[in-house]
Amino acid sequence: MAVPVRAARTGTLTYGLRVGEVLRVSTLGKARLLAGSAGLDRVIERLNVMEVPDILPWVKPHELLLTTGYPLRHDPAGLVDLVTDLDARGLAAIAIKVGPYLDEIPAQMLAHADALGFPVIQLPDDVGFDDILNQVLTDVLNRQAALLARSEEIHRAFLEIVLRGGGLAELTDELVGLLGGCVVIADPAGRVLARSGALEALTAALGPDGVDGSGRVLVRTRARGLCTGPDGATYAVVPVAAGELDHGRIVAVPGERGVSGEDVLALEHAATVAALVVTRELAVTAVESKYQADFLRDLLTGRRRAAPDVVGQAASLGWDLGRPLVVLVAELDPGRPVGSTEGNRSGDRRRLQERFVTEWTTAVRAVDAAAAVAGFGSEVVAVLGAPAPDRLLPLASELAAALRGPQRTFATGVSRCVPDVPGLPRAYDQAQQAVRVGRRLQGRSAVAHFDGLGIFRLLSLVEDVGELQAYVAETLGDLVRDDVPELVDLRRTLAVLLETNLNVAETARRLHFHYNTLRYRVVKLERMVGPFTVDSSLRLNLAVALRVLEMRGLDIR
Repeated sequence: MAVPVRAARTGTLTYGLRVGEVLRVSTLGKARLLAGSAGLDRVIERLNVMEVPDILPWVKPHELLLTTGYPLRHDPAGLVDLVTDLDARGLAAIAIKVGPYLDEIPAQMLAHADALGFPVIQLPDDVGFDDILNQVLTDVLNRQAALLARSEEIHRAFLEIVLRGGGLAELTDELVGLLGGCVVIADPAGRVLARSGALEALTAALGPDGVDGSGRVLVRTRARGLCTGPDGATYAVVPVAAGELDHGRIVAVPGERGVSGEDVLALEHAATVAALVVTRELAVTAVESKYQADFLRDLLTGRRRAAPDVVGQAASLGWDLGRPLVVLVAELDPGRPVGSTEGNRSGDRRRLQERFVTEWTTAVRAVDAAAAVAGFGSEVVAVLGAPAPDRLLPLASELAAALRGPQRTFATGVSRCVPDVPGLPRAYDQAQQAVRVGRRLQGRSAVAHFDGLGIFRLLSLVEDVGELQAYVAETLGDLVRDDVPELVDLRRTLAVLLETNLNVAETARRLHFHYNTLRYRVVKLERMVGPFTVDSSLRLNLAVALRVLEMRGLDIR
């Protein structure tokens, strides 16, 4: 059976005959393995004959090099360096015929080959190189032909699944039938799209960090081919890609018989078919989502009246709008790719945005199966059944954390609860406002609830940033500066005084100052900003100015 192994120094997979298998062919029946028994699993794909001393430019990985020793007859010690160089270039083994040109193979060479695990074979005297070449190459070609035939059979089986309308679940079932063990198809973030077989086998192979608490499969982004888990267990990873778009990966933990070349080949064929399935599902989802998005947008913007049949129409889409509701908006942060560095082309970006909607839909439906979810350009809107008030913000944070990635950031906003469909336009506005204000306060990846915005709801309505800058500078004066530690300290003192309603004793306790020290600071602050201890309007202005300073994107200082 052809077997995949890691090519020397490359980590890529190749297929061929093991050195141990080649030693069992009839022409090599009398050959002797002199050293490098640890390398019997090395794979031979081709053969070469050494006729010149400087053979290195002509060798290739996975070769069996045949030689009579003639090129090195005057320098047998050179065989030690030759073994090192051949091993570094990924050759499978060297076979030497001892005879008229080389009386014996140096013991130093054999010891070095043993240390490297590089097989050194002594050829029988009565076998010619042409016999070895013919037989071994014939076996290799026959093996490749059988592998190609099996490859075509596997490919047809997987295509038949797609032609019958099957999906990813049918693919994993077929793979487990071929491989045994456990097979998972996961999206780029590791969320499981389909699984067959015992999950315990996957967890055991990947280790405790391979599957997180939410069930995501966490393998290295660049992992491909045969991989080894922390406990030495072997598993296989094959990317699922369509062009430059990454749709995820297939992770397979084989059964007791281990992984063969046919198994890896089956996974590669399955990955191709899985990419077709994912692309098909995205296309179907895009058509369905267009109608759903139009319907939901009309409800959220008030263009569709909340007629009695609206709840029934929504029910035909699998949405339950006949209950108290809350609106959640997730908006991609501007100026960031949505999935990959290749996502800048319009076609790729559109597909990546569609995936963003799909992933949000999956995550939201896991929490509320009857939720309405749709994508509007760079934002995803979800209408869920209203949870307990104290669960609104934690729920949004959990969903956002599960979907956020290094190549995709977004702000999330949550509305107040509304009793029925007529309140949806108001709730949608609230969620959008929470996104805008949350991003100003927290930056990228903000998560905000409308009820937690406070005065920032009003401040966010001021579109003229210059006006806000002027207001802060006029109100706080030199206290806006960050380059003078004393001014920063005084600004902090002012903020705590306002928070404690001018309670000097409480402020001194919080700031760890002596009471008299704080009294001195109050006098100094009044000289800088005015008599705020007796002027309530000034106190209000100062408190608002300090809040404006908390808003991001305002270069005031």
